[in-house]
Amino acid sequence: MSDAQNDFRDLLHAQRVWDVPLPRFDPSAAPAAPLPLFHAWFAEAVAAGQSEPHTMSLATADAGGRPDVRTLMLHDADERGWHFATHATSAKGRQLAGHPYAALGFYWPAQGRQVRVRGTAVPASREESQADLHARSTGALAAALTGSQSEVLPAHEDLVRASEAAWERARAEPDAEARTWTRYVVEPQEVEFFQGDDRRRHVRLRYRREGTGWTRELLWP
Repeated sequence: MSDAQNDFRDLLHAQRVWDVPLPRFDPSAAPAAPLPLFHAWFAEAVAAGQSEPHTMSLATADAGGRPDVRTLMLHDADERGWHFATHATSAKGRQLAGHPYAALGFYWPAQGRQVRVRGTAVPASREESQADLHARSTGALAAALTGSQSEVLPAHEDLVRASEAAWERARAEPDAEARTWTRYVVEPQEVEFFQGDDRRRHVRLRYRREGTGWTRELLWP
């Protein structure tokens, strides 16, 4: 084994997990539906100083059934589901068109918490998608106008030129449309809340959709 490999493993094994006091979670006091608990945990993550608590992992599957995952931002969480946005022509957009099922993962190490969401990803209307884009910053609009997401980039200079042109347009036309920009809603079928425990007696509470309501069940860690 090389010295570099040994150094990496030593560094890896030296890392601490949840080196902070962890909150307690009583699943018997959890609400009947997952959304209020998600809202509460999100607010508590923000109050605990969690960096970028609105970032999440999005998992999809390609045409061959191979999983794919990336990190992006949550745009909303309401009675419809968990919202995010991307270009319909991006890799994740194409994957969702072929297999409209997605999984989301939130990790808030400041409190040793995770939230997992699984369900169907439904595109929102064109009007809602464009409203989503224009509610964000000039930079977000410029990035959307740059386009070509997930396509092969011949050279970094091509990105610089396209980005500069997109920034100019975004400043001059703040209502400009990015036609492929699409907001998606993950309509949940399962939502799991994980509370870490320093003795590894982790609490896992899963909500499963049953008709118009939810069934709650504990899982072994």
